Amino acid sequence: MRFASPSRRLLSRLLCTLPQKLTNVHFHLRDRVLKEARSWLTEYFHSERAIPFSHANSIVSHAPFALSAFVAQVPFPSSTARADLKRIFRRFLTYHPVNEYDFFFESIGLPPSSSSSTAASAFPSYFLSDDSLLLAAVSALVHYGFPWTKLGLLYREEPRIFSSDSDKLISRLRALEARGFHRACIIGICLTFPSALSGDADPGGEIDHLFQYLNKVFLKLDLSDSVPENNVDIFLQVCRNIRVFYDLDSRKGTMGELMCKNLLNIFLELDDALIAQKLKFFINLGMEASEAGHFILKHADLFNIDLENSSILMPEYLKSVGLEEDKVALLSRKFPFAMGKNKLGNLPATMKAMNLHKWFLGKILNGNQHYLSSEFVLAGSHDTALESGFCQGLERLKCAKREQFLDKKVEFMQSIGFGENKLTLRSISVLKGPNDQLQERFDCLLELGVEYSVLCRMVCAKPLILNQCKDTFHEKVNFLCNDLGYSVEYLEKFPAFLCFGLENRTKPRYKMLDWLTEQGLLKQNRAPSTILSFSEKEFMTFLHTVHPAAPKHWLECYASRGDKDGNQRTLFTPVHKNQA
Repeated sequence: MRFASPSRRLLSRLLCTLPQKLTNVHFHLRDRVLKEARSWLTEYFHSERAIPFSHANSIVSHAPFALSAFVAQVPFPSSTARADLKRIFRRFLTYHPVNEYDFFFESIGLPPSSSSSTAASAFPSYFLSDDSLLLAAVSALVHYGFPWTKLGLLYREEPRIFSSDSDKLISRLRALEARGFHRACIIGICLTFPSALSGDADPGGEIDHLFQYLNKVFLKLDLSDSVPENNVDIFLQVCRNIRVFYDLDSRKGTMGELMCKNLLNIFLELDDALIAQKLKFFINLGMEASEAGHFILKHADLFNIDLENSSILMPEYLKSVGLEEDKVALLSRKFPFAMGKNKLGNLPATMKAMNLHKWFLGKILNGNQHYLSSEFVLAGSHDTALESGFCQGLERLKCAKREQFLDKKVEFMQSIGFGENKLTLRSISVLKGPNDQLQERFDCLLELGVEYSVLCRMVCAKPLILNQCKDTFHEKVNFLCNDLGYSVEYLEKFPAFLCFGLENRTKPRYKMLDWLTEQGLLKQNRAPSTILSFSEKEFMTFLHTVHPAAPKHWLECYASRGDKDGNQRTLFTPVHKNQA
């Protein structure tokens, strides 16, 4: 597989986050043209497409990508500075109608890249005015108080809301208010839990259960003195934080008891991404999801740990948390790739790489949460010589490979449990692809049954295995287990198996061995670590020791490309064991 250069890949991602460049307009006039286009399209949507002016203004004002794409298609005359832009826009629309759904979906907060495909697949028309239910639903939601730019949160999870009868939507919102929540809180809840607005709140149903849960939490939090009743943004943030725990709570309700008043700062000051990061830390250590939620709510000071800027240093950290020195020395020899500096946030991966995560989790659950505090971590996490040596090695590698994105590869290696050491430098020198693809390949091998610590040792021994696609992993592991009869654990002994070509090396050689066995020349197949490690010359020598004519059969049946019609000839006359 061939990957795009990092610079080109980065450029393409950057371009996806910028409005289309207007090459058809002189750069001195672009701001004026965009301003005129925005004003004219707003008036066009209102006067000619019968969309209320406030809606038309929101649609055009919050859709910079769609606006730039529209202007980029307009053929402007050379004298644009003196041209009547409104007349140019009107003439262009005569033959090129605007896809209003592109503007609408972008304006409500959906990614610009998805708006065209969404509109094309769900709506046959270009015109919003053809969908009376959509416009009526939007009007009802906006008049109730939903922020225009956040309506995409509803559409992303529950698009059927926008095809609902507007009177029914308002009726549902009123019914939710009747449960004791004021309007801004209801909006925050619906934006966070869109199903609350799309389904019927039957007694004992999921929606009813959700609001019993939320009622319990909001009573405990008592936001009345902290949040103005009309501040939708704060209620949305609080609800998003609550949803992180609600989604983890398999028992749907037990965490609500823990979200008490003294945790108010968690829901007002932290965002859901930071809370999810902390929860993921403990889940990666081996906790069940719901267990992690309960644990972190019981120990709210854990929200203050800095996972990104605090560092650990192996093996010193292992000694600090109570591991015997002889055990530490053994681990240093067995897992040298995990030694060195790393982020505290990567500690679960480091522990899993050494198969210590269960032991360490037991320590944390037994009251040693201070092992994660910045003061404890910093006490034994500084080795100037080691850090300097790694940085110098990384700079030399950057110069040698002319690769400015090796820092990203280091981040990936550290995220799976590798420290700052020579083995990490050796690994990143051969890895290909962006970090998200490397992570997908790593996770794929875990899903195929390779244990975490075993996989880390495999990557250390043969980092090239992560340069292959997931389909290749499935094919090779399938052949190893189903055709050769080995278990996936065999990869620990011979990780290079995943590096050899399946169709042009592994299968042909084993077909040759099967043929030799059928002829009675070979009593048993050889292990992959023997057969695949042979060079072509060594493999031919091996075949010659089995029978002098075997190399000829190999060359004619497996090593050659065959006849022009695709049929390979077998010129080697089968021999019997007694003839050999």
